[in-house]
Amino acid sequence: MLSILSPRSSQKFCDRLSRRDVLRIGSLPIVGAVGGLTLPQVLAAEADSGTRSHKSIIMVFLSGGPPHQDMFDLKMQAPAEVRGEFRPISTAIPGFQICEHLPRMAAMMDRMSVIRSVVGSEGRHASFQCMTGQRVNNQPPGGWPSLGAVISKVQGNVHPGTPAFIGLSPRMKSRTWADPGQAGFAGPAHAPFLPNADGADNLVLNGITPEKLNNRKSLLDGLDRFKSAVDSGGAVESLDAFQQQAFGILTSSRLAEALDVSGESPETLARYGGGSYEPAGYGDAGPLHNHYLLAARRLVEAGVRIVTLSYGRWDWHGRPHGTNFENARDHLPRLDQGVTALVEDLQQRGLGEDTTVIVWGEFGRTPRINPNGGRDHWPRVSCALMAGGGTSSGQVVGSTNRLGEHAVDRPVHFQEIFATLYRNIGIDTNTTTLKDFSGRPRYLIDQNRYRPLPELV
Repeated sequence: MLSILSPRSSQKFCDRLSRRDVLRIGSLPIVGAVGGLTLPQVLAAEADSGTRSHKSIIMVFLSGGPPHQDMFDLKMQAPAEVRGEFRPISTAIPGFQICEHLPRMAAMMDRMSVIRSVVGSEGRHASFQCMTGQRVNNQPPGGWPSLGAVISKVQGNVHPGTPAFIGLSPRMKSRTWADPGQAGFAGPAHAPFLPNADGADNLVLNGITPEKLNNRKSLLDGLDRFKSAVDSGGAVESLDAFQQQAFGILTSSRLAEALDVSGESPETLARYGGGSYEPAGYGDAGPLHNHYLLAARRLVEAGVRIVTLSYGRWDWHGRPHGTNFENARDHLPRLDQGVTALVEDLQQRGLGEDTTVIVWGEFGRTPRINPNGGRDHWPRVSCALMAGGGTSSGQVVGSTNRLGEHAVDRPVHFQEIFATLYRNIGIDTNTTTLKDFSGRPRYLIDQNRYRPLPELV
């Protein structure tokens, strides 16, 4: 946590930054950055009071693998051991039905699109593939950068006090689910800013008080002393990027205000609904609190280009941790309320066309219900929900066979979805390359095989 010592109190940050544990700007990652700008560029950008429009992405990762056949692909003609306990309900898309526990989504499905035939999962219990679009094996030198790191590298930040890439997930026991997306060969300057990453070492900028924040030279001198002290211990990589990020954030209230959802009206807070700040499931996955989704909206409104978030625990193998259906009765209504509130909120604020929302997990679940009442891992096919960003709404892409085992119509690869996300934010995957650590230019996806989804663009 990055602390600023105040003569009056060592417990409060400047600019009203004392707030709930999960929505504070307390934990500043050592190697995060706001886009790799030099300090003169930061100052020049801050002096420019003009507002730049920008595209954004909010990625909601359903950690553990959601059951596609209990959400958007119910199989009512299948045997009972496949069909499960839930009934379908009609949606705003004629002829398309989804789970009865998603009534809000059903009512506004004409403003969203569902992909029922996602393929290409490598079957790992991790967010890696949803964050990068790539497989974990045989990575190039430096490792594949995540979607957020690429966007930060290619497009930079919109405002000097607001990072381009933010991961809202708190620290979890399952690190592969908590992973918000790594910088890879994009470089450590483009790692995500993690305001909720509890457990980070406490970093104190000695001698800098809130009263000195208006004095840019004093702040910079203090950061230089801090840099020298930490460098002697060899604890920090890319400190120039850290210095830039710290300077921008500490002298701007934009990020702090965006993270503070208490400024929203009671009606908006009620629309999103509450939840628990504790990790869901067995304590090793994302929390089920819809104020994270509200914070994501506030962040893109403040200039963040991409926000990632792990939501819930969807790895439902059955007893003793509850059956697939018991857990779904808890998770699905919360997801239903939070995602529909987010999509509707973005649209009402004029952000819908510029902000893509994607909701998905690392794989699907087995068609056959196991003896413990759960569904196990199923990498052969899964589902995704998309909305906004200029994509066509009210689309149902792909289908699976009678038992939900595999895609029979229009299989959609992870990289096709990534091509669509990059297209929505304004990056051409046919021409854009980044150099890996060996200096070799790398395309963001396999551009010879995958293109943005024509059904959605």
